[in-house]
Amino acid sequence: MGVNAAPPTTSGTGPAITTLAHESHAYPPDPAFAAAANADAAFVAAAEADPLAFWALESERLDWADPWHTLHEWQPTDASATTIPRATWFTGGRLNVAVNCVDRHVAAGHGERVAFHFEGERGDRRSLTYAELEREVARAANALAALGIGRGDRVVVYLPVLLETVVATLAIARLGAIHSLVFGGFSAEALRFRVADTGAKLLITSDGQFRRGTAVAVKAAADEAVAGLDHVEHVLVVRRTGDETPGIPWTPGRDVWWHEAVGGASDHHDAEFFDAETPLFIIYTSGTTGRPKGLVHTTGGYLAHAASTFWSVFDAKPDTDVYWCTADLAWVTAHTYVLYGPLINGVTSVIYEGTPNTPHPGRHFEVIERYGVTTYYTAPTLIRSFMSWFPDGVPAEYDRSTIRLLGSVGEAINPAAWEWFRNELGAGRSPIVDTWWQSETGAAVMAPLPGLSTLKPGSSLRALPGLTTRVVDQHGDDVGRGEGGYLVIDGTWPGMARTVWGDPERYRDSYWARFAHRGYFFSGDGAKVDADGDIWLLGRVDDVINVSGHRLSTIEIESALVAHPGVAEAGVVGVTDATTGEAIAAFVVTGDGVEGRADASAEATARALALRAHVTTAIGPIAKPRDILFVAELPKTRSGKIMRRLLVDLAEGRALGDTTSLQDGEVPARIAAVLAG
Repeated sequence: MGVNAAPPTTSGTGPAITTLAHESHAYPPDPAFAAAANADAAFVAAAEADPLAFWALESERLDWADPWHTLHEWQPTDASATTIPRATWFTGGRLNVAVNCVDRHVAAGHGERVAFHFEGERGDRRSLTYAELEREVARAANALAALGIGRGDRVVVYLPVLLETVVATLAIARLGAIHSLVFGGFSAEALRFRVADTGAKLLITSDGQFRRGTAVAVKAAADEAVAGLDHVEHVLVVRRTGDETPGIPWTPGRDVWWHEAVGGASDHHDAEFFDAETPLFIIYTSGTTGRPKGLVHTTGGYLAHAASTFWSVFDAKPDTDVYWCTADLAWVTAHTYVLYGPLINGVTSVIYEGTPNTPHPGRHFEVIERYGVTTYYTAPTLIRSFMSWFPDGVPAEYDRSTIRLLGSVGEAINPAAWEWFRNELGAGRSPIVDTWWQSETGAAVMAPLPGLSTLKPGSSLRALPGLTTRVVDQHGDDVGRGEGGYLVIDGTWPGMARTVWGDPERYRDSYWARFAHRGYFFSGDGAKVDADGDIWLLGRVDDVINVSGHRLSTIEIESALVAHPGVAEAGVVGVTDATTGEAIAAFVVTGDGVEGRADASAEATARALALRAHVTTAIGPIAKPRDILFVAELPKTRSGKIMRRLLVDLAEGRALGDTTSLQDGEVPARIAAVLAG
């Protein structure tokens, strides 16, 4: 079992999160899987004995041009949270990201191994070997250098999931520049903020993108985003949609075609090596509240954390695995577990450009069959979508027999979705690694170790080797077993974000100030500890609902609703109530697509009554939703997280907060129409 979660001691005196739901299912490791698993008891024991020595050993997964001389230094903020915290890992070590991801595998004789199978939304396909990727990255690095990009320069990448996106990102890193990937569906306003905040010298974009089968021009939005920003010297444009998006605006002298700049460059590039603390990328939080934070991740520690956790959590077998993480490349999950983790381990990956139901809901299953995917890592929101699209299970026509390992990321997975995932895609036998981590942590912090952990549907269990998590009350004291509180990380770790770009005080105040007297990193998530000491996520602390003094988790209530056979997905929020302070409002996506208020018809009223009774049975009367609204879709970020604050705004008739990170900007308006009756 994943270890290093500190055992809870006595209950704190602060207000706890009331936890009422209980899960009793558990799945011990399959002996056959365990016999061949990467992580074993000795791996765990080494971390328990000496976490710092463990990370020193894990750093050997990287290829260092110069060895490091100082493992770790940490200057925490003081107890009054006035000083700026500062961390370093592997000081003195020098390395190159692209060499670690690509060149060394070619040098080791694995150049003919496929690095990426690319599947376009329209059905175009291309496979790129490690040797071919090495040449493409070299060309791109030479082309970027010719445009003036070098160490420390910022480059914003505004592209869909393409091989060019992978190549561009690795080329930027190869030069010691800093990349910031932006989801290709973001608005010009959201893109402009990121370009301006980073002071980017170069924007890489495309003429257009394919979205749900349609060619959509994006170059005009890119131009709008950089208008008047003098620090942007060039816009490098990938030709993707071509003649299907005519009339692309062009600024001579600034705009450059990718195929001309990269295609004409040399495929040989001599790599420079950089200090371990050289910034690698800036990734922005979603911006659901306030100004998005640009989190800065550096090179050596981040790569060591990514390499180690990919090897252990995903049980990497480079000779045989075909791995698919479905995240958009702009999401931190893809940074760590599409790009850096898999490539450092020399694994073959799949990337897919389009939406999962284009042109039909079984597209992902076709991709799994075509490439023989062995490891499939996705978000709970997609699993719940599959459940609604295939209420009778995945059709037998799709061969999923190659899958040996499943993974979940983004939000806590509902137990019902976990069971469906295991049964329908894992044939009732594949382990599920339910990972908890954040943009701030860089890589996985809690997850089962496949072949070693006893799995519990809906729980990430405990901290991974070399890490320590706790659930504490408002004073920082460990809560008792069976109680809820705040999820914190005790101590530091290699993959941690080092600062917020241009705002170190915000970094301190957001993550380290709350429990400065204990030295804990505050995740912003609520969690509970079960009788075995395993941890269950309860959602963002800000999403906890206070009903008559009971602080209830949105995740638990949503899980209860999703467990009902008529519910595909649910978003639960707290709304103002004159009697109880807050009341529970549930936005429910049904399996048959019904929309409307609970009082819109006798059938809707009956459905709502049945759901309230179901929640009462599963959790208790206190968790029964006061309001139920049936909707076609929930507002979600591209990474799959439900934007519950927008649901609160809609329910209470307020102006909507920041919507720039929405996957589908039309969803709030459709929900508002349903609310209006």
